[in-house]
Amino acid sequence: MNKRFSSHLFWGSFSPLSSFIGFCLIMLASVRLSYAIVCAGAILWVYGVNSIIFSNLKKILPKNGKMLIMLFFSAFLCGIYILVLSLLNPLLLFSMSYILMLIPPCFLGTGLLENSDTVSPLDVFSRAIKEAILLSFIIIVMALIRESLGMGSISFPGGIFGIFQLNEEAEAFVPLRLLSISSGAFLLMGYGIAVYRYLRAKNNMIPKDDA
Repeated sequence: MNKRFSSHLFWGSFSPLSSFIGFCLIMLASVRLSYAIVCAGAILWVYGVNSIIFSNLKKILPKNGKMLIMLFFSAFLCGIYILVLSLLNPLLLFSMSYILMLIPPCFLGTGLLENSDTVSPLDVFSRAIKEAILLSFIIIVMALIRESLGMGSISFPGGIFGIFQLNEEAEAFVPLRLLSISSGAFLLMGYGIAVYRYLRAKNNMIPKDDA
């Protein structure tokens, strides 16, 4: 198995947290928990199905333009998800369709497919799902912190307005409202990166060639 797939999922050099290519996706999708939940479903769908498609077609795909073809498949899968969401919750889709459109380039930007030529389809799918779960987990945790502390409420998909909120009338502590806007998200992400780098450096389980 190549280095890309033997890398530790969370601490390794190829983990989703190592490059933050999906930085904009994390920032935008973590505004509300309802957004994060819908986005997590889209990430799992696109990562999982796309890895299966690529694993079965990689032998017949042209060497030049392979990633462009996979971008088309990723966008197509994301379009299917958006179509289903438009039938179930059109108001929520209206608020976050632009966020979901970031998932296809985010998936290809991870380099997962480019490093999977010598890896079995099962390993490609397994790694894709694990990375999708980790990215979804980060977005959901960020959303829980930002919405609960920054807005004083928690939202879920559903309801006549696209979402329904718990503690809708609660007011957040004024300084913490910063977390609900982009600058607060940057601060929160900065602290998160600092903690990640500190813990990664302290993790004695990382091989020297994967640090």
